[in-house]
Amino acid sequence: MNKFSSSMICAAIGLLVSTVSSPSIAADTPTMIAQASPVSVVQPPARAADVQSIDGIIAALYDVISGGIGEQRNWNRMRSLFIPEARIMAIFPKKDSKDLGLRILSISDYIANSGPRLIEVGFREKELARKTEQWGELAQVFTSYETIEEKDNVTLRGINSVQLMHDGTRWWIISLLFEAERPQLQLPDGLNKPVK
Repeated sequence: MNKFSSSMICAAIGLLVSTVSSPSIAADTPTMIAQASPVSVVQPPARAADVQSIDGIIAALYDVISGGIGEQRNWNRMRSLFIPEARIMAIFPKKDSKDLGLRILSISDYIANSGPRLIEVGFREKELARKTEQWGELAQVFTSYETIEEKDNVTLRGINSVQLMHDGTRWWIISLLFEAERPQLQLPDGLNKPVK
């Protein structure tokens, strides 16, 4: 077998069976679940202004990830914009290939993987233009962006595709999919100039 021997698999199955059937171990389950975890599942309360309108939640999204070099971000505020199960996804060209890839992150993944870099490089992102479609409690927002990384004075543009729902009280971000502009993929008319 690849990494595990058949005896290891049998031992693992035996452990699983004994865990399920053993009252002494089952009694410990609440203690085990209550142990500290590096994964945050807390849903912080949102600022009313951030979630009462589509304008508010999109503005908050850009604001919460933006800041100068060394400036800490308010990750609880970011978490408050998204449903706990939300995903942030990026379409990107693979290195030395014509193929494209898709990176899929939970909110915790994004904060852990991208957060330190945003602070290190001084990442500021602003909205250029927007196209919104809404039907009932769902909304789809195409919002073009311009990003400036202060450390190396790099400017990038692209589109954030944001899926939203209103639960009767507030707006939530369900998912965010983005793709950066590149030579063969320029921002379309209507989304390539700043909002006036």
